[in-house]
Parts: sequence; structure tokens; C-alpha cells
Amino acid sequence: MAIAKAERLMNLALCLLGTRRPLSKRELRGSIEAYLEAGSDDSFNRMFERDKDDLRELGLVIETVENLDGDTGYLARRDSNRLPPITLDAEEAAALGLAAKVWQQARLAGAASGALQKLRAAGMPEAEDAYEVHSALEPRIPVHEAAFEPLMLACRDRRPVIFDYRKANSARPEQRQVEPWTLECWRGHWYLAGWDRERGAERVFRLSRITGKVRSRAGAFSAEVPDVVTVRETVESWAGETATRTARIRLRAGAGYPLRSRAIAVRERGDGWDELEIPYGHGLDAWLVEFGPDVVVEEPADLRADVVDRLRAVAKD
Repeated sequence: MAIAKAERLMNLALCLLGTRRPLSKRELRGSIEAYLEAGSDDSFNRMFERDKDDLRELGLVIETVENLDGDTGYLARRDSNRLPPITLDAEEAAALGLAAKVWQQARLAGAASGALQKLRAAGMPEAEDAYEVHSALEPRIPVHEAAFEPLMLACRDRRPVIFDYRKANSARPEQRQVEPWTLECWRGHWYLAGWDRERGAERVFRLSRITGKVRSRAGAFSAEVPDVVTVRETVESWAGETATRTARIRLRAGAGYPLRSRAIAVRERGDGWDELEIPYGHGLDAWLVEFGPDVVVEEPADLRADVVDRLRAVAKD
């Protein structure tokens, strides 16, 4: 189904770019096989309007022109849809090369390498790779979750999805119907930000807690998609990045290294436990639950109560 839609969009774009005069809906329907197979005029009109909106969202400038007879036509002028020449200096080329390397162990490796090859073929200067010769360290973005690829495509195509999700305070997964907005990587974990249809609110999901397959659903988004900056801030907030105060916890010696890396202060107690002061923001209770009996919250009292409630919920399941 996704391939058929991509082919239909490509054919429509070629028709609009290849004409010197505006083409009417009737002419476009007669030129594109998928439109000829539409069952009715209403079905064709809905399909065409969605395709036109999708192409505009992808960046194609489509003009709507009304002729003297009152008929409406469409075209995409080549001069309005031509990118300027790409010119990069050595530092910019090095930055792109480094960005492509980041994805070499992820599912975007092919797309990143292909884009880099096309830029080099267009004359992008070769840059010395400092990570290849002078250092044993290489940047990587790990993507091990099976849900990453279908969710990435759903975000790109604006397709609602359904998946089973296990919350931190629950032993059993629950089905979620989500309109996916974007994927964000934070502290080595991938998160999906989107609109939860059943709860009627913005939600963030950690991909490692998605169980089973991610299934696509037909239909348009019902909620407005916020801009990128807003979504990124939401992901950081739900993951506990935005801290408004501090918390004091006891951590078993030799355990909880991710917590230690965030600690503002660490004090050895000498009884097999350490005392840590860590930033306290939204989502910290869910994160602390993951460390089980290795963590005890000292203060504040509301954080301690939230952690206890989550542990009790897991015990009931």
C-alpha cells in the first residue's frame, strides 16, 4: 500500500512538473492509472486532494490557476521547484561526513550513505576524517528497537498507528492508538512523541517498552502537529531532562551507574549504600522504578510516594 501511494505521488508530481499549462482534475485523472482505477468521482477527488496536500507538505510548489471558463487547473513550475546549487566548504563537508557516520549502525545507514555519495558526485569536497585515522572513538546512534523503522515511516507519512505499550509501573502492556509526531534520542534511548487518541492528550513513549508489531491505521490526524521545537522540549520533559528541583536518594554501592552520571553530589555512607543528590524533573519516578531494590528515595516526600505507588502497581500485576 505504501509503495502504491509513493508511485501515485511520483506520477502526479511528474505530470505537474512536465506540463507548460495548468492541467484540470479531469486531465490528471486520465493521465494517472491509479486515478483511473478510482471507483467514483468522490473517491478520486478525495484521493487527489490528499495527494496534492502531501506533495505540498513535501515541498513541491503547486499553483492553482483558474482559466477564463472558470475551470481550475494545476501545475508546478520548474523554476519554482528548482534547488539552488549546493556549495559546501571543507568544514561543512566534514560535518556532513560525521553526521553520516553516526547512522552507520542504524536503519538509516543506507539513506545517509546514499545522500553523501550524491553530494560528493555533485562536487562536494572530500574532507579528512579525523575519526578514522586519529581516534579509536566513533560516533554512533544505536537503534535496536524493532519499532523504530515503522514509527519513523509513520512520522514521515503522517499515519496513525496502534501498538502495545508496557508502562514502567505495569507488568502487562496496554494497547495505544497514537498519531506519531517525531522520534527523539535521549541518553541512549529512543522516544516517540505523539497524540494519544484514547487519552486525548500529548504523550511520549519509550520505544523499548513497545511490545509486538506497530500496526498502521488509515485516516488523517485528528490533532494539530506542533512544531519541532515544542515536540523536542516535550520529549526531554517526559524523559526527566527538565529538572526544577533536586532529590536525595540512597543507591546501593556498585549499582545505578546512569543515576551516578547525573548526580550533583555523591556521599559514601559506608553501609553498602551511597547517598546521591540528583536533578528532579517530570518522569524521574518512572526512571527510579527501573532500578528496583537498588534505589530508595529519601526526599522529597511526593517523589517517594510516586515511586511507592508505581512499585505497588507492578506488584498487583
